[in-house]
Amino acid sequence: MSELSHISATGEANMVDVSGKPVTERIAVAEGYVLMQKATLDLALSGNAKKGDIFAAARLAGIMAAKKTSDLIPLCHPLALSKVSVDLEADPALPGIRVQAFTKVSGQTGVEMEALTAVAVACLTIYDMLKAADRGMRIDGIGLLEKQGGKSGIWKREAQRQE
Repeated sequence: MSELSHISATGEANMVDVSGKPVTERIAVAEGYVLMQKATLDLALSGNAKKGDIFAAARLAGIMAAKKTSDLIPLCHPLALSKVSVDLEADPALPGIRVQAFTKVSGQTGVEMEALTAVAVACLTIYDMLKAADRGMRIDGIGLLEKQGGKSGIWKREAQRQE
């Protein structure tokens, strides 16, 4: 494990200077899911939830969150994102909704935090819109699946066994 780049030699918060890094195309993919009762998933799919279209609202919230990541995460660089997409998929086997975010930028630092923030806020939006029907929902499995670009090149998470 490498040293923490956001901590100075004296232990203080430190925003990393990326000005000397080359501009490269960088992407990140993250995922997460909201576990819920089958009846709650059926309600989300029906389009009859009291707060409206769960999928549209969560997708939009995730995209907006990715664009605001540097306002939410201390020391995160503001980025001019070139692409953000949030995909949602109902999964009756969970039961729940899987959320995946893709972020892309041509820049000097990665977009992992933007992808993770998009997933987290999309999941929170799903929870908010369905909480009246199911207070026992659970947000789970938020993590980075893949990153590309920069000095470290391509990284993909190894398959993890489900417990």
